[in-house]
Amino acid sequence: MDWLKRMNGAINYIEDNLTGSIDYNEAAKIAYCSKYHFQRMFSYITDVPLSEYIRRRRLTLAAFDLQDSDLKVIEIALKYGYESPEAFTRAFQKLHGVTPSRARHVGSKLKAYPRMSFHISIKGDVEMNYRIEQTNDLEIFGKDIVLKPDDSPFIILPQFGDEIWENGTHDRINDIAGNIRGTSLYGVHFDFKDDGSRRYMFGWNKPDREIPDEFISLMIPKTTWAVFEGRGSMPDGLAIQDIWKRIYSEWFPTSGYEQTVGPCIEKYYWADRNQEDYICEVWIPVVKKTDLLSSII
Repeated sequence: MDWLKRMNGAINYIEDNLTGSIDYNEAAKIAYCSKYHFQRMFSYITDVPLSEYIRRRRLTLAAFDLQDSDLKVIEIALKYGYESPEAFTRAFQKLHGVTPSRARHVGSKLKAYPRMSFHISIKGDVEMNYRIEQTNDLEIFGKDIVLKPDDSPFIILPQFGDEIWENGTHDRINDIAGNIRGTSLYGVHFDFKDDGSRRYMFGWNKPDREIPDEFISLMIPKTTWAVFEGRGSMPDGLAIQDIWKRIYSEWFPTSGYEQTVGPCIEKYYWADRNQEDYICEVWIPVVKKTDLLSSII
């Protein structure tokens, strides 16, 4: 498959430059997509942000150098892009649990993250329900948190949802929006950063009036969306996890679309939180690849 060849070509580029400068735009160009789409796709398929993969691979190779060469710590630090031995030591100890000096001792336990590669997986036995939608400008308000690169969204976000439910924030958002209390709020991923961090908001369409200062608002301009549907049961959340994975590993590679800059929205439909089954939708801003061809090549 061309998609596999392109993704593995991007990995080859990254691996060949672990001791030098890695240009995300160049990696994305090899993968035949935009930098933005490449980073999102890589993260959801592999469960690790691109920047974190590069960090782990560099520190894996640094550990090999410490044990198999006579290079000084400062030389190894500079080799893998660290400006000082102190910065290198902090990063190395965070990953491996020991200092670089200690790593040279026989018997030290270290971690090795292998080179990643993409392989074909026979799928397609379960259909994906999707549609293309267009929306005009819309504004969403609500309560947000920051998701760090190491955070698991499928752990942190349910906890955040429980917190705003228990402290009454969920009800206040529905009251302001004019909804029945207990109405399921949108989940909005936005403000994506290169390091894999992002913000997430539980909210609803902003009414035509002022909102309290405890909430934020987010303006989303006219957008074309790919909308995907899944079904599951509460509170396992497996349906939303599965649909995110399938979007990037099954739909995008053959769709002729790619993700463009902008928030992603999760919508849930059930009568109340105690209902067993629910429908979830994932809304992703997209553009046809032909529209971006000139910027990629």
